[in-house]
Amino acid sequence: MDADFVAERAVSPVTGVVRWVVVDAGSFDLQTEAVAFLASLRARGCSPNTERAYAGRVALYLSYCRVRRLDWRTPGFLDLAGLQQWLVGTPLPPRAGRVRPGPVRYRSRGTANAVMTVVGEFLRFGAVHGWVPAETTALLSRPKLLRFTPPDFDTGESGRRRPVGAAVFRFKVTEPGYEDLSGEQIRRMIDAAPSARDRFLIALLACTGLRIGEALGLHRGDMHLLASSRAVGCGVDGPHVHVRRRMDNPNRALAKSRHHRFVPVTADLVALYTDYQYERDNVAEAAESEMVFVNLFRHPLGRAMSYPNAKEMFDRLARTVDHACRPHMLRHSAATRWLRDGVDRDVVQRLLGHACPLSMERYRHVDGVEARAAVERVGSLREYR
Repeated sequence: MDADFVAERAVSPVTGVVRWVVVDAGSFDLQTEAVAFLASLRARGCSPNTERAYAGRVALYLSYCRVRRLDWRTPGFLDLAGLQQWLVGTPLPPRAGRVRPGPVRYRSRGTANAVMTVVGEFLRFGAVHGWVPAETTALLSRPKLLRFTPPDFDTGESGRRRPVGAAVFRFKVTEPGYEDLSGEQIRRMIDAAPSARDRFLIALLACTGLRIGEALGLHRGDMHLLASSRAVGCGVDGPHVHVRRRMDNPNRALAKSRHHRFVPVTADLVALYTDYQYERDNVAEAAESEMVFVNLFRHPLGRAMSYPNAKEMFDRLARTVDHACRPHMLRHSAATRWLRDGVDRDVVQRLLGHACPLSMERYRHVDGVEARAAVERVGSLREYR
């Protein structure tokens, strides 16, 4: 399907501030309601990455409606159900820049759910402003009684908060699970990394549990690696790094959490950072950059390292060590190690930068050794004879 509406990145000529908008692909006129919806995301403090994703999904919905001559404000039940099925049944366009055609790709059910969630939010936003009738938004959810509630969920007096609204247009999907890495695998990755910069990046993620966006967004002023940082006005004792959310990083790296935090680091990590600084000092173009991670081996030298470059490095490393290597696996590995070693969950939550305790549930990985030890601890079948 050719896109009738597209998401575009707009830069203010006065302030240089980046915004995302939805425009008509033919006339390049702004789609007023979509632009207002995206502005509401910014007002709520959503990240530019969220704004970009939502812009693309709203543009997809508007294009779908125009091609099928539907009024986007008043889709019926069958129209929304048709969109849901179309999302998973229609091949995606080929990737840009491919010389040879690759295999046909389809959206996953999880991706379709994400699109339908944004469509629902867009329609509800329109209803608040009088653009979308209440009959349309009533189609989006149905009453559901929570039989099993998450930990710490307050059901209210006599369980009156158990009824919730469940999404109607949502596929049931199997949770993919989350992978972590063993200590031996992480050591192999560090040993196989071809540069001091890459070794430091891997070790930093494994030691601190930082998200890749948080690591790539670090400034050199965030690295407080002396025994005392009081000389620079910091009262935190011992070597540590500060994680701050900045909206103006040149590589667009963004800390997910809005709250500043610090994470202690080890002497081994400080030594790896020293090695990296020696390597970096040999690249004159890197001297002026305030960013910690910069390009050292390809042009433009000295520019802040981008996420695609980091991902490419991890992909190459995966081929070298012959196992999956993704930045977020190191975050899961750090959290699993802390929890397994008995670190208090509140401390782990703060180290990871989670605002909600429920976010911690996915970070405890049980390996085969632990599972077998638990079974053998109960005893053999002979005890029941």
